[in-house]
Amino acid sequence: MDKLIINGNIKTPDVSFDHEKGQFEIGGRSIPENAVDFYKPIYEWLDDYVKFPAAKTELDIKLGYFNTSSSKCLLDVFKKVEYLTKNNKGQVTVNCYYEEDDEDMLDAGEDYDIINIPFNFVSVEEL
Repeated sequence: MDKLIINGNIKTPDVSFDHEKGQFEIGGRSIPENAVDFYKPIYEWLDDYVKFPAAKTELDIKLGYFNTSSSKCLLDVFKKVEYLTKNNKGQVTVNCYYEEDDEDMLDAGEDYDIINIPFNFVSVEEL
């Protein structure tokens, strides 16, 4: 299984998923014209990953901003990694980074509490 690397731009985030280390990162801004099309390769990669996951999976979300359609897509990403914990296929942690003065992004991240995986909210000076 190859790493998943997507180089972002002004509207799409950088994506770096390493199956061997169980280290995943989505960072930047997520406001693509069609979020489902952008996130589709991520979904497909995760569908393969959950078959033979690392013992520990850590997903870092470092988005300075994401739109509503990206929010739904992120929920789908979280559901795919939640599968691992539901089926005893490894430990999963999600780290949501937000700028210390951006309470809206913190609130948006806290809305994902419907997912049954540990979320850590990490305040940083700048994303």
